[in-house]
Amino acid sequence: MSDNAKNAAGSPSSTRINVPAGASGGRPSGPMGGRGPMGPGAGVPVEKPLQFGPSSRRLLQRLRPERARLVVVISFAIVSVGLSVLGPWMLGNATNIIFNGIVSSQLPAGTTQEQAIAMLTQSGQDQLASMLKGMTLTPGAGIDFTALGITLSIVLAIYAGGFLFGWLQARILNTSVQRTVFRLREETEQKLHRLPLSYFDRMQRGELLSRVTNDIDNVAQSLQQTLSQVLVSLLTVIGVLTMMFIISPVLALIALISIPVSLGVTMLVARRSQRMFVNQWKHTGELNAQIEETFTGHSLVKIFGRSRQVEQKFADKNHELYEASFGAQFVSGIIMPSMMFVGNLVYVGIAVVGGLFVANGALSLGSVQAFIQYSRQFTQPLSQLGSMANLLQSGVASAERVFELLDAPEQVADPDTPLVPSHQTGTLVFDHVQFGYSSDVPLITDLNLTVLPGQTVAIVGPTGAGKTTLVNLIMRFYELGGGQITLDGTDIALMSRDALRSRIGMVLQDTWLFKGTIRDNIAYGRPSASEDEIIAAAKATYVDRFVRTLPHGYETVLDDEASNVSAGEKQLITIARAFLAAPSVLILDEATSSVDTRTEVLVQRAMAALRADRTSFVIAHRLSTIRDADLILVMEHGDIVEQGTHDQLIAAHGAYATLYESQFASSS
Repeated sequence: MSDNAKNAAGSPSSTRINVPAGASGGRPSGPMGGRGPMGPGAGVPVEKPLQFGPSSRRLLQRLRPERARLVVVISFAIVSVGLSVLGPWMLGNATNIIFNGIVSSQLPAGTTQEQAIAMLTQSGQDQLASMLKGMTLTPGAGIDFTALGITLSIVLAIYAGGFLFGWLQARILNTSVQRTVFRLREETEQKLHRLPLSYFDRMQRGELLSRVTNDIDNVAQSLQQTLSQVLVSLLTVIGVLTMMFIISPVLALIALISIPVSLGVTMLVARRSQRMFVNQWKHTGELNAQIEETFTGHSLVKIFGRSRQVEQKFADKNHELYEASFGAQFVSGIIMPSMMFVGNLVYVGIAVVGGLFVANGALSLGSVQAFIQYSRQFTQPLSQLGSMANLLQSGVASAERVFELLDAPEQVADPDTPLVPSHQTGTLVFDHVQFGYSSDVPLITDLNLTVLPGQTVAIVGPTGAGKTTLVNLIMRFYELGGGQITLDGTDIALMSRDALRSRIGMVLQDTWLFKGTIRDNIAYGRPSASEDEIIAAAKATYVDRFVRTLPHGYETVLDDEASNVSAGEKQLITIARAFLAAPSVLILDEATSSVDTRTEVLVQRAMAALRADRTSFVIAHRLSTIRDADLILVMEHGDIVEQGTHDQLIAAHGAYATLYESQFASSS
């Protein structure tokens, strides 16, 4: 035992980890928290009431980088709507040509329009005479098909141009929206890398995935559909209203009655549906979280016969989502029929008053026809704006959930000028370290420990004693509450996280392999490694032995759960990955807990090769894996009660000896 190890083996009181009563259950369920997939989920943050105005403005502000494109979109939309608005007026002219021609054919040829009107007045047909005053007639001429053909050709060109510019503005707007959502996804992805591990401890994975996928997709859909429709609808209202006032100010005022009525209906319904849409997406996230949790622990559900309980829990949550979705869609769905009802009332009013104007000669038939078309065009965008209220509210509700993720407190930023140790030996020093997962529940109150290069420190003890917490602090997954940890003489808080973690290799109890070949999974430890280096790492960690027996060797593709290799083989691959990374500090967190005895021998040999000339921390329940450790820390009830070598602790007949005898007495 080295001098430093002997010093570290001094009074246990100098290295103390306090766990108050009940605190062991307060450790978060993060990636290294050790909780199974069917454990109780962390609470989802309570949803705030939807702040529609601020959230919608913030969402629209994300379109600022697309200002140039949006100017083009608005310009094309103005041209498209302008051409579309001219269409009914030109069709009204065509109607006048037809109607005037039919009436002209009924009048005696050779007379003038004034003479025909005078004859009708003399015969007592005053109303018909008044109607003819508002028309342009050529008695006996009939329909002017040349003028009609020219007018209809102009109408065709107008509508074709409106379609073309409308298609162009929709395409450009779609590009702008997708670019905006692309940046939002990028920002969200980058944000996830800047969040502290404690955030993921609190947030269920399914809920987080729902925000990153479902909510962002809903934002994209809402922006795509509402922006174009709102722009076109507003421009249509302005253009149509202008044409209606040109044709008849009286009829235009009748049409304007629909605006305050429509806005009143929309605001009344929207206020009630806002909260419902927030609940809809909240329940969607919770349901996703439960599904993800259930299928991650699918085998445990089957083993313990909890299928019925899981199905009932799903049914209850699904019913909550149904109620929230139905309520939101039903309430917001009232807007569209209400707007249509208002529009129909306005349509009836315009038709009646317009008919009276035609009969009195105040308006031509074509003008009334055009005005009726304009009234439809006027009420239609208002109805569309109302029908989009549910989509808009749903999109803003999703945006607020995404913004809540983007606004979450980030981990402490790396120093502007991070320090880098001048040498790489693997010396680690814990100097009066203090830590607690929550400020009011301290876990580590005063930890002092020195680990020299090449030493292996084993940490044993029951679950919840703080073993994994130590390695979390070394990796800076959590920030210290006091004291400092130095690596090769440099405070790790003054190093960048990338520089720190690049010097540390880790093999966890839960073997994480991604879908890909075995070669790719090993090379994940150092992507720049050559083929020879990958093979050498595999041979050193006994991976090469079983890979050679596979039909495709290193090109064997692992599926999503890596179920085509055994648990022990998966563990060996993770050890090979760490071996290839060549770290100066190695952390093995119960790396043999899920393998059989025969495979454990191979894993032990692989870990021995991996630990050679490296500072190592080994957390293990199987004491056979740490007998040769330079220093063993024994933790019970939050305290380091013993420390020393294996032989020293056995000779002391303390907690370690009791634990060792309980594991090996029967086999000896």
